[in-house]
Amino acid sequence: MNILSSLLRNRIIPTIAMVVVMSIGIGAGLWQMSRAAGKIEKAEKLASQIALPPLDLNTKPQWTLAEADNRRLVVEGAFLVDQAIWLDNRPQPGAPATKAGSGQSGFYVLMPFRLAGMENTVIWVQRGWGPRNREDRLALPPINTPSGALRIEGVGIAQPDRVFELGDGGAGGNSPVRIQQNLDLTKEAERHRWQQIPFVLKQIGDAENDGLMRNWTAAASGVERHYAYAFQWFALALSAFLFWLIHGLLRIRQTTKR
Repeated sequence: MNILSSLLRNRIIPTIAMVVVMSIGIGAGLWQMSRAAGKIEKAEKLASQIALPPLDLNTKPQWTLAEADNRRLVVEGAFLVDQAIWLDNRPQPGAPATKAGSGQSGFYVLMPFRLAGMENTVIWVQRGWGPRNREDRLALPPINTPSGALRIEGVGIAQPDRVFELGDGGAGGNSPVRIQQNLDLTKEAERHRWQQIPFVLKQIGDAENDGLMRNWTAAASGVERHYAYAFQWFALALSAFLFWLIHGLLRIRQTTKR
């Protein structure tokens, strides 16, 4: 206790620096742990929601996001192929973590789906991911879209993952190919004057062999990374304390020998 008191009393500036570094390290480590816990909680909630029986969107004309969020959905109808939107700069789903900039970028294919028996009611479907042509941005990957009446299954989400965009992100142009950064459901409803379900169906399953990838990343993805970051921050805090302690003890030893 006398040695510790001496260290605190005689080394004010190093002590303050140690406390600051330890506070930053512990605080950042706890924040990373809380983010990991949040992802685990979200994944557990999602798993419980998906375990429920699927909702049939054809059973009524009006649905809310609260009813469908993270729920399995089934719907019958047909794709409106000529109204497709290609969301640019999307990473390949399910790809392993790589160094920044080394992963393959591509498109999320968004397509409106007209519900059977409801002539003017549509829901936007996030059909899957396709690779981007590195040499020609407008060269879209070949995909197959089944024609006629279909029954598809997916999970309800508020909207596709958003990315940073400048201006309108390319939306609203007259090009027959609509490549843009994000999907704005409100603007699409105003643009087409149709009755639009206020959420997106993220399609699952690969039975159609349509050339799109749908191995969507799980909600808990990245938990290990948060744990690794937390360990680094806690290690920084511990290192700061040990450096302060050992350096202080050496100084006291040198002073005693004199």
